[in-house]
Amino acid sequence: MQRKEYEKDVEPRDASSLKVGIAISRFNGDITEAMLVGARKTLREWNVPDKNVFIAHTFGSFELPHACQRLMKKHRLNAVIAIGCIVKGETSHDAYLAQATMHGLMRVMLDTRTPVGLAVLTTNTLAQARVRARGNTNSGEKAAIAALEAALL
Repeated sequence: MQRKEYEKDVEPRDASSLKVGIAISRFNGDITEAMLVGARKTLREWNVPDKNVFIAHTFGSFELPHACQRLMKKHRLNAVIAIGCIVKGETSHDAYLAQATMHGLMRVMLDTRTPVGLAVLTTNTLAQARVRARGNTNSGEKAAIAALEAALL
């Protein structure tokens, strides 16, 4: 018997009392919007009321740590989901951007003691990003599950 992916084995729990933020980058918007749909789907499955979901848009992934921090402070969140997409280019700019974004999100999570679900894709091509943003491999869904599980610890 083939093992299912971990996140599909997780049964939705009651997260109806949680307040959750979503910080989403507009850069590569077709990719990030697909992950937003996945994250919202998961939040509904876990009974997070729409009135308890707060969304902030940023230009790119680099601004996500700041947006997460601001959402947490403004709405006293139990968890936040960071959604972005960084695709390799002709220079090493993507590597610096990805590293700064990931370190920033980790710092926000540790400094605020609030879980950050990570849906910031770092791929070589847009085609790879599309695969990870749709269907059964939707990183927005996975990040939402990770954030909710951590908030319910």
